[in-house]
Amino acid sequence: MTQLEAARQGIITDKMRQAAEVEGIDPEILRSRIAEGTAIICHNNLHKNGIPLAVGKGLRTKVNANIGTSKDDKNIDKELEKARVAVAAGADAIMDLSTGGPIDEIRAAIIRETTVCIGSVPLYQAAVDTVTRKGKAMVDMTADEIFDGIRKHLDDGVDFITVHCGVTRATVERMDREGRIMEVVSRGGSFTVEWMTHNNAENPLYEEFDRLLELVKPYDATLSLGDGFRPGCIADATDRAQIFELIILGELTQRAWAAGIQVMIEGPGHVPLNQIETNIQLQKRLCHGAPFYVLGPLVTDIAPGYDHITCAIGGTLAAAAGADFLCYVTASEHLRLPTVEDVHEGVIACRLAAHAGDIVKGVKGAIDKDIAMAKCRKNLDWEGQFALALDPAKARRLRAESGVDEEHGACTMCGEFCAYKVMNERKEKQADAG
Repeated sequence: MTQLEAARQGIITDKMRQAAEVEGIDPEILRSRIAEGTAIICHNNLHKNGIPLAVGKGLRTKVNANIGTSKDDKNIDKELEKARVAVAAGADAIMDLSTGGPIDEIRAAIIRETTVCIGSVPLYQAAVDTVTRKGKAMVDMTADEIFDGIRKHLDDGVDFITVHCGVTRATVERMDREGRIMEVVSRGGSFTVEWMTHNNAENPLYEEFDRLLELVKPYDATLSLGDGFRPGCIADATDRAQIFELIILGELTQRAWAAGIQVMIEGPGHVPLNQIETNIQLQKRLCHGAPFYVLGPLVTDIAPGYDHITCAIGGTLAAAAGADFLCYVTASEHLRLPTVEDVHEGVIACRLAAHAGDIVKGVKGAIDKDIAMAKCRKNLDWEGQFALALDPAKARRLRAESGVDEEHGACTMCGEFCAYKVMNERKEKQADAG
């Protein structure tokens, strides 16, 4: 019995209890939301050292970090270090998107060495294996090879898999008719479009969706219905192809729910600020409240080297409007594979966005940390501030590097003229005066 089936029967499972305790909510509330599809628990039954992760309505906004090798950079030790750094920085999930080197070995090592939720895009490896191991062109990959690739990842314990089921011939036709600057920027989406065009055939993951559901069910893994037509620049945002794909994903969500499979929906991408809230509302309406997982979104296209910031801006608005899961973007986006330092900064920036959104959403306990920080600042309690900071080590380092005079206790911005000191001394004088 899957988590969704158990929830519909009124059963509170051990995974639900565990996840609810982490969220600080009544397990019955989580069960009811899972039953209606507005919350999920990401956990593959074979992920023995994994901790069930709850995502969705009323819960803390979660953060994912993408890592993984490429043909140009196959260093497994570097990717493992990125995984450790991402977890240490507070990532709730890691997606391994490796396409170079010993892909199976890398995925197994990441799963073995961390306890966070693990996601992947099995199509990437299926395509790479078709070319590098079988000596065929990617477009000659068979439907069976695609499904075998999915099974391999599920056997390894991957908790959620991205599948681009909404990339259909009808969606491609609509994109071509309307015209786009960037066309398809999703790697899995572009693979699928090329495959459909070459073979003059429909996307197997759409045409054989019931086969996919049967495959996933024993593992109770979550389907992350990918946004193959996510806009790759803000000029393409909220266009015909993106919305038509979203309509299809809404239909597939209902079919997955009917089969007892949990679903979340992936979203854009590059979206201008004035369209983010609309995108969240459309997803929630068309996909019947299923949890929404957004990449960024990036609110401008002209900041290579600073896209962790454009992501944090868009992610804040998205989370505040109801997005449930944010995928980080690093400063290296559009330029190269991220470094270890990029991963750390990217996770922190994304957590900042998620937390700011949670304050607006009224997530239980979110604002309590801000209130505690305000009290520590007021009292010039530096250890308290470091403990509450999103990045305690950086906060501590910056203060130490300032060469601050500990005698006045303030920072080097105002020194003895610190407003907190002035107001605290005023209160002390009032108290002394009776």
